[in-house]
Amino acid sequence: MKKTVNTPFIFNSISELHRVLQLPKPQHPLISVINLAEITCYEGNDLQSVVYNFYSICIKKGFEGKMKYGQNYYDFDEGIMTFFSPGQVISTEIIEGMSLNGWWLVVHPDFLMNYQIAKNIKDYGFFSYAVNEALHLSEKEETMATSIVQNIAQEYQSVIDNYSQDVIISQIELLLNYCNRFYNRQFITRKNASNDLLVKLETLLTDYFNSDKVQAMGLPTVQYISQELNISPNYLSDMLRSLTGQSTQQHIHDKLIEKAKEILTTTSLSVSEIAYRLGFEYPQSFSKLFKNKTNASPLEFRHQFN
Repeated sequence: MKKTVNTPFIFNSISELHRVLQLPKPQHPLISVINLAEITCYEGNDLQSVVYNFYSICIKKGFEGKMKYGQNYYDFDEGIMTFFSPGQVISTEIIEGMSLNGWWLVVHPDFLMNYQIAKNIKDYGFFSYAVNEALHLSEKEETMATSIVQNIAQEYQSVIDNYSQDVIISQIELLLNYCNRFYNRQFITRKNASNDLLVKLETLLTDYFNSDKVQAMGLPTVQYISQELNISPNYLSDMLRSLTGQSTQQHIHDKLIEKAKEILTTTSLSVSEIAYRLGFEYPQSFSKLFKNKTNASPLEFRHQFN
């Protein structure tokens, strides 16, 4: 018996989103601020798995259900902010009769065309964070974010002129920059949880380089590390930069160099043998990385101890 596969419902336009959610037609075809309290159509299974082909920024309150990202489900708390980029599959476990509060800003990529933000928006890593890595807002932060979104809505609801899109784009950039600040604050205020994750990362890398995995699988990738820690790659790297000033890749390289130094000073293995043992296909690549990190070649480093 074949397992039933639920095909995601794909929203290609904001007008289609309004129609399916039984909302009035959007006042602008490429951007909309939706009041979640006005959404009442939860019956049926059509919207349990969806893909939005536009950017989605949302503050949800009173969500009585679970949302799925990848293979995991996550409970929602009060006052959390989520970000989704076009093409992501989002699954929701819906409770009949539930009600929501909050707002939902949707922006079609075409609205950003010919503006620098069309390129820069990909640099905001939180659009690739998992649901469990949502932004938990303080009351002050929520008020500030809500104010900006209200300004966006007010602007496109007013008479459109030659400056309307410029003003809205500026407000979107302001919102995203504030969210960057809010996330950095979250890394700090949740420092205990972040430090626990840092310890797990160090343990994971130590175990990896001390086992035969590095020879069998090669150097650990950021994707592998994030999967082992049950966290998205972008969130992991952003959190590490906040805590240590280094990305995940830099932490991997640091652990690699630490292991290479140990082998160089405790064995008589050749540089090529060490390179292969550490997962390098070409010894030259290992030597180049080692020198970049230590300002000495592997042999020069070894000779310091002989």
